[in-house]
Amino acid sequence: MVSGIFAIADGYIDELAALDPIAATGMGVAGHDDRLPDLSPDGAAARDALYARTLAALDAAPIESDRDRVATAFMQDRLGLSRERHAAGDPLRDVRVLGSRMSSVRSTFDLMAYTNDDEWATAARRMRAVPAALDGWITSQRAGVARGVVAAKRQAAGAAQQASTWGGNTETRPYFHALVDRYEATTDHNSALLTDLRAAAMAATEAYARVAAFLSGEYHDAATPRDPVGPERYAREARGYLGMTIDPVETYEWGWDELARIEARARAVCNDISPGATWAEAVDILEHDPRYVIDGVDDFRAWNQDLIDRTIAALDGVHFDIADPLRTCEAMIAPPGGAAAMYYTGPSEDFSRPGRTWYPTLGKTRFPLWREVSICYHEGVPGHHLQVAQTVYLAESLSRYQRLSGFISGHGEGWALYAERLMGELGYLDDPAWELGMLAAQAMRAVRVIVDIGMHLELPIPAHSDYHPGATWNAELALPFVIERSRFPADFMASEVDRYLGLPAHAISYKVGERVWLECRAEAQQRLGAAFDLKAWHAYALDLGGLGLDTLRTELGRFTS
Repeated sequence: MVSGIFAIADGYIDELAALDPIAATGMGVAGHDDRLPDLSPDGAAARDALYARTLAALDAAPIESDRDRVATAFMQDRLGLSRERHAAGDPLRDVRVLGSRMSSVRSTFDLMAYTNDDEWATAARRMRAVPAALDGWITSQRAGVARGVVAAKRQAAGAAQQASTWGGNTETRPYFHALVDRYEATTDHNSALLTDLRAAAMAATEAYARVAAFLSGEYHDAATPRDPVGPERYAREARGYLGMTIDPVETYEWGWDELARIEARARAVCNDISPGATWAEAVDILEHDPRYVIDGVDDFRAWNQDLIDRTIAALDGVHFDIADPLRTCEAMIAPPGGAAAMYYTGPSEDFSRPGRTWYPTLGKTRFPLWREVSICYHEGVPGHHLQVAQTVYLAESLSRYQRLSGFISGHGEGWALYAERLMGELGYLDDPAWELGMLAAQAMRAVRVIVDIGMHLELPIPAHSDYHPGATWNAELALPFVIERSRFPADFMASEVDRYLGLPAHAISYKVGERVWLECRAEAQQRLGAAFDLKAWHAYALDLGGLGLDTLRTELGRFTS
């Protein structure tokens, strides 16, 4: 029998899906794929009213079990934070290079099905809804300008470039027209439906062109020149992405320590690749060794898919018990125009849409593999796919809210970064090329902690640093530092710095989350001694579903065997 708390969670998901069809598509809740949300201030107010009603219902409902206790605490924390963000005017300054509703209007089409005429007709109706959704979003941003709640000029410029790409103002085929090209390429397409799709694609494309003009002109003029968000907003955002309160200065100093640890290990691995080799020399060797390079986008996607499939087969029954629906994870190539980082999208509620990894090629056709193995483990298995899809799968033990709307970055990205390190511990990164790739990813995440906190809180660079000691962090200092110390490509890291500035505290969630996962595992190992079973601990941890890091620590402290 469903408890009162679980019934409230079920009802919330249904109401949220109706108010926010983008969220519905992301969660895999059927019946809303032909619509888009009201992104005007009225739409934001309606969603805030839903948060308030749900919190009041939770307050009045009895707690009948431990599952109720965890589910209630989780929803109260998340919905309470959503109300704080609404009160602070965050929907009115929703201009950033990653994670804005403007970009989610486009990206929701990536998650839709296109296997028959009915599904293409659904896509056409949703495309026709794009202009109204984006007009509502522009109205919200204008309300933010009137209220003095604005994003930074840097974010406006980056978002304008994205909208311009989707609006057809580049040499790239506009996204919506390229999408309809897929239907036209089918041998039995319906000419009337194709005409409707072409008109809908034109309307959506023109709407994005209007957004680009708004962002590059009117909004950019009103935006603030300051990138940092300051301590108060940073603390709120950190709690949102982590589900815990941190001491930002202690975390900043820990980031420097982590970077030093990672770089020391990387020097040893570079020596294994070639005696006496520097990091740059080792990378040059790997990027010119045909054993570690793939040419061609299709071949690279196939390589990713094969690695995912082989990893699932190798881990299942040995280090994890992977349920049948989770054994499918699709490797995809991301459409142009978005952020530069690889990402994951979860399965639909009924698993008719599987979990997927998405790789942005950034126009490249040649792919050195040395860093891609650990990234694939991060996004696929045992990282995001195993975690997120397992949560969706646990319909009988988790509330619908926990299963479909329960992703917290510190918990999820922390697990995925832990998964990279775990694969090293299990022997899957014994090739020095793959270990160096994992260390590069770890270094980049440690660098994130340093520059994200440093830029937003305008902290000084430590006196012991060999990089501008005593200077105050800003974007101009951050970019050369992250390129040098992360060893990732300059174009990628330029995108990353803009991302950090637009999503304060999100960047730290990876490494801080991993820190908590490792501390929780170490605590269980120390407490249980020889009785500790790593496979059982992983199963227990993943079956908890998404949690804030404070709650995760509490619940993992209950693990017994």
